[in-house]
Amino acid sequence: MLRSKQKPKVQDTGFVLFDVYYEDGSRRSNRRVPRTATLEHDADAAIRQVIEEQDRDIAEKSGRPPLAITKIVRSA
Repeated sequence: MLRSKQKPKVQDTGFVLFDVYYEDGSRRSNRRVPRTATLEHDADAAIRQVIEEQDRDIAEKSGRPPLAITKIVRSA
């Protein structure tokens, strides 16, 4: 009997930290993104989507419009 090969399970707990740069020149450091987003086929888009969602929530609570993101870099 042949066994089908299964992909090894990747641990989906934890976060990866990113620095986010905005169009006005400001930077937000150590933004938490779930590790699972970094494992997506198009990780850049998944990471941006998570951070943009966080920005929308922050903007809604603060009453300020969200800023446009210019660059996202993994924190050192």
